Amino acid sequence: MKKWCIALFAAVTFSMAAHATIQVYEFDTLEQEQQFKELGSTLRCPKCQNNTIADSNAELAQDLRHKVYEMTKEGKSKNEIVDYMIARYGNFVTYKPPFTLATAVLWLGPLAVVVLGFGLIVRRSRQSKQPQAAGDKWDDKKEQRLKALLDDEKDGDKQ
Repeated sequence: MKKWCIALFAAVTFSMAAHATIQVYEFDTLEQEQQFKELGSTLRCPKCQNNTIADSNAELAQDLRHKVYEMTKEGKSKNEIVDYMIARYGNFVTYKPPFTLATAVLWLGPLAVVVLGFGLIVRRSRQSKQPQAAGDKWDDKKEQRLKALLDDEKDGDKQ
């Protein structure tokens, strides 16, 4: 009898938890459903940062999904919903922030790094191709000195 009570309690508990995580949204048209799915996968959860509102289980993401659902049911367009979310949560809520003075570093930073890196590589390669200074040239005097040093070394090894 005790085992049945425990099994029944566990079944009820787990079924309520599973039921609580499932959200069912009903739409009037297929276009509304498609728009809801598209917005769910393109809007970012402000709390989770790298998850979409469709992927996140955070309460804020659930609230955003519900708001997107309400606005979609009201007949709002995709742009109107995105504009509302940006006005409320900032440009961070989208994965494609607009080009503004504040986001210029995000857009131009990688390009600047590539251009500066390429320029540095070109500059270094040109410096290594420049002829050596006149004082560094190898002449007969240096050649004779080298031979003398080598000969002295050989003589020292023989003794």
